[in-house]
Amino acid sequence: MRYKISGKQIDIGEALQTHVQNELGSAVQKYAERPTDAAVVFSRSAHEYVCEATVHLSTGLSAQAKAHATEIYAAFEACCEKMEKQLRRYKRRLKDHHKDRSEPVEHLGANSYILAAEEADSEPDTLQPIIVAEMETRIPSLSVGEAVMQMELAGAPVLVFRNEGKDGLNVVYRREDGNIGWIDP
Repeated sequence: MRYKISGKQIDIGEALQTHVQNELGSAVQKYAERPTDAAVVFSRSAHEYVCEATVHLSTGLSAQAKAHATEIYAAFEACCEKMEKQLRRYKRRLKDHHKDRSEPVEHLGANSYILAAEEADSEPDTLQPIIVAEMETRIPSLSVGEAVMQMELAGAPVLVFRNEGKDGLNVVYRREDGNIGWIDP
């Protein structure tokens, strides 16, 4: 597994890098058979250290975790525990409800735009929104169950995916009542 361990405006020593590789590697190996790479970023937020970790699996799914603590090692340990819990849940769901995916997830390229927020006091000159940024987004081909797992692993409120069974674009999202919604046009 490839590791990218960095710090935002703080120095990360060799001892911390070795500790992260050993601990995160052993936690991920328990539940993921073929992890490809991991990115761990340390930063400061006032008096606390923040640790953000992302692990990409060979199936195309990603797991993310974030934790805060007053000490840098404690922040990493809390983040590692969250990551391990996510991967344990993911593996349990695969065993219980889903077939093992033998091939990587296919991705479809699409454009993603960020639009400027409208100001309430002024009248716009045109009805066309102002585009602030444009970037490339990848839309995965997943089953509905895998899409729900990916959304929960990423901690995202919504996920757009291409349904493997029907080849159409679908959306899963977290509803206000806590349930999962699925849009299948």
